[in-house]
Amino acid sequence: MIVLGIDTSCDETAAAVLSDGRSILSNVVASQLIHSEFGGVVPEYASRAHIKTIQPVVEEALSEAGLAYGDLDGVAVTSRPGLVGCLLVGVSFAKALAYSLDIPVIGVDHIEGHVFAVRLAEPDMPLPTVCLVVSGGHTELILVEEWGRYRTLGRTRDDAAGEAFDKVGKLLGLSYPAGPQIEKLASDGDPTAHDFPRAMMERGNLDFSFSGVKTAVRYRVDDLGGAPEGPELADFLASFQEAVVDALVTKAMWAAESSDVPSVCLGGGVAANGPLRERFSEEAARLGLTSVVPPKNLCTDNGAVIAAVGDSLLSRGARDDASLAVSASREAARARR
Repeated sequence: MIVLGIDTSCDETAAAVLSDGRSILSNVVASQLIHSEFGGVVPEYASRAHIKTIQPVVEEALSEAGLAYGDLDGVAVTSRPGLVGCLLVGVSFAKALAYSLDIPVIGVDHIEGHVFAVRLAEPDMPLPTVCLVVSGGHTELILVEEWGRYRTLGRTRDDAAGEAFDKVGKLLGLSYPAGPQIEKLASDGDPTAHDFPRAMMERGNLDFSFSGVKTAVRYRVDDLGGAPEGPELADFLASFQEAVVDALVTKAMWAAESSDVPSVCLGGGVAANGPLRERFSEEAARLGLTSVVPPKNLCTDNGAVIAAVGDSLLSRGARDDASLAVSASREAARARR
């Protein structure tokens, strides 16, 4: 089966072509640079940019795959969660395309796409597994009992980890998105220079909270009389990054131990962070667990993981029709499962 995957959940227009649920024939992502001047994503601008780029991105994905529209067997598209205006662009295009080609369309949960990045990276990984999904809008610990059957073990109670990175970056004068800049600047810093808090760290508590560390950073900046610079900024960012990574990895390993699983995995845009990837793999090895950390291009938003979920659903006979709607939340996904 050849499936086209489309993702327009936020500020990147993505399309990919997947063959037989495993082979990535193309994976094209167009990023929107305009949001950096606003310090975050402006939904209306993002929606308009998707309208302009979605057809060229899809056609580039088909061209790279060496295929034509008529070669497609199905279309998978992110329908939840995300920015509603952005989702509408992708879903409208996908429904029209599927209708014109007389092929099935299927709506996909964006978070499930992050989980399926692991399956693309390591199709034969042992299940069940605990997957830590970390992105700009979501931080969750998910027990993957089998592909398509999940149980949420913990989630953030306030800010997502990626959101905390961006807000701290903005506070310190960094442009959006701040995550890659923080990682780069922190590489020369001392992660023990500042003792930033790790919230809700009672053993067995698998929920997250990152609003506290964000507030602690703000108060520390006030105490210093302004944002630090040079080596002091590197130490500051290294300490903040260490606090976030420590909380994420510690709770992921607690979840694995309490669930008695043979493996752990990592997904979501923040999973592209080098120190997180390294610490996650080291701790898993220390506990004797198999760990899977997908390549960075499958962690950030992309169409390949959406196509992978779509292929799985379509292969099981799932279908959507012209009534397929979008949702900013995941409730529709829970109801369907």
